[in-house]
Formats: sequence, structure tokens, C-alpha cells
Amino acid sequence: MKDHEFTLILKTDPSDDVADKMYGIFQDGTLSAIAGLAQIDFSREADQLETAIRSAIADVRSAGIEVERVELQPEALSPVG
Repeated sequence: MKDHEFTLILKTDPSDDVADKMYGIFQDGTLSAIAGLAQIDFSREADQLETAIRSAIADVRSAGIEVERVELQPEALSPVG
């Protein structure tokens, strides 16, 4: 397995209670707000990037928050050599 790094941009800023609920669901993401956008930076272990992203989105949705988009650094898409 490999660690995959990506950011989920949230549609809404979670309340403190919802943020606590999310941290009870996952421990590999850090919630923050930058320029008014609520986001979670993930470093998730999975065989494939897509699997890591899909499972992170499912975790966030299970806390009642919707994801607006996924952001990746260019190196996240480079082939393994």
C-alpha cells in the first residue's frame, strides 16, 4: 500500500460537533479553512489513488458533509518508477 495525499474541499464549514464527529471517523485527515474554504488534507493509505479518494469522500459524507471537489498536487499523478 502507498500513502496518497490530496485535499477535499467541502461545500460547507462543519460545526465543531460535526468536526469532532469526522475526527472520530478518520484520523488521517486535517480539517482547516483557507481563504474561507473549509478543507481536509488527507494522507490516506491505499493501493490506488482513486480508492483513497473514494473512501475519504465516503467518510466525510458519513458525517453529513458534502464534498465540493478534490484537489491534487501534480506529483500525486506522476507514474511510479
